[in-house]
Amino acid sequence: MEQTVQLDPMTQTALRSLHDIAVPPPVSWLPQTWGWAALGALLVIALLSAILVWLRRYRRNAYRREALRMLAAIETDIRNPARRDKGIHELTELLKRTALAAWPRSDVASVTGRAWIERLNQSGGAGALARLLDDLEYHDSAAIAALPPDSTDELVLKSRRWIRGHHVSA
Repeated sequence: MEQTVQLDPMTQTALRSLHDIAVPPPVSWLPQTWGWAALGALLVIALLSAILVWLRRYRRNAYRREALRMLAAIETDIRNPARRDKGIHELTELLKRTALAAWPRSDVASVTGRAWIERLNQSGGAGALARLLDDLEYHDSAAIAALPPDSTDELVLKSRRWIRGHHVSA
């Protein structure tokens, strides 16, 4: 059995006159001053600019990605002694096509021999690659097939490095 507590009339009147707690309105997330809006606008502009720069660079380097895909296909020919001659000739063609995509045709198309080797050296430090290509251009198929695997691996590695890292002046 519960006991009911009798309150005096003053307490009952005070309890009846109580109201709920007044809660303030929620704080707005919108900036209260124009400085925050300006900072937000500058951040959006900076982000859009960074995205545009990245997109331009990505499109500008599309020829490098395509050349690397082609190099992967040529690499299997170079590793096979029976098809190494074909692979090396395709590699020299690929390097020339890559250079044609990077620089004006008038600067690259007519360059051959020693001038082509110098062009490779100047554009990306392809010293070992240039020596290998200069030496292999004039060998017959039997001599190219007799190359040791480490020199062909080095040729592919140096070619890949040159494609990725050659410097194109703006």
